[in-house]
Amino acid sequence: MTPEIDEHFAAIKAEHGADSLARVEQMLEPRGLAEQRHPLQRAAKWVLPGIPQTPWHDPYAYPELLPLILALESNHAQIKAEQEEAWARRRESFSDYEHYLVRQRNWQALYLYREGALVPESAPIAPTAFRVLEENAVEPGIICPLLESHFSTLLAGASIAPHCDLWNFSINLHLAIDIPDGAGIRVAGETRQWQEGKCLFDYSFEHEAWNHGTRTRTCLLVDLWHPDTTPPERAALTTLMTEIRTMMG
Repeated sequence: MTPEIDEHFAAIKAEHGADSLARVEQMLEPRGLAEQRHPLQRAAKWVLPGIPQTPWHDPYAYPELLPLILALESNHAQIKAEQEEAWARRRESFSDYEHYLVRQRNWQALYLYREGALVPESAPIAPTAFRVLEENAVEPGIICPLLESHFSTLLAGASIAPHCDLWNFSINLHLAIDIPDGAGIRVAGETRQWQEGKCLFDYSFEHEAWNHGTRTRTCLLVDLWHPDTTPPERAALTTLMTEIRTMMG
């Protein structure tokens, strides 16, 4: 670790206790964690020990996340209407989605939150989703500042190849906006279909998605801290991953 990370970790432990970052420090150890991973989690770069090995999550099971879940679902109709208007009339606001593994032209994104902050240009384009995200994810601090929130639109015939995301200490929330027949997602070998207006999770386990339908498939994706992480761990992980990204350019 760098002196800056050491200093930050020391400050967190001084405030929250000597053991408050034990799992983060264990994650950084060069040996001993591989055997704790699920086989379909092997390709993830960072696995925080003690996080339940659960590929799918009940969206209503976590009190910390429930206000966001309910707000998104109750505003689904308006969010969908605004997204459809943006797709029809403001297509220039969307861009090719740049996953850390690949860039896809047939996977379009409209970002609401990116690089640790809301994207103000998106507020007039998707005002309801922007407001719900700001009030129920950003302000309470449950959104992961290392990642993002965006409307994820797969064009007809597009697919996302099987992959694992970088780590297990955040989870990916999907609000199904517009789901054609023939669209689906597979996580850890289990295939499911989205239900419009409903939310579900996937993440560090191997997953893929496809749209074999005849029109676009759109979900609103939000990257959230895993509810089993603690506030001091979240602070440490934010500093750690930001520093690693800086060093890697």
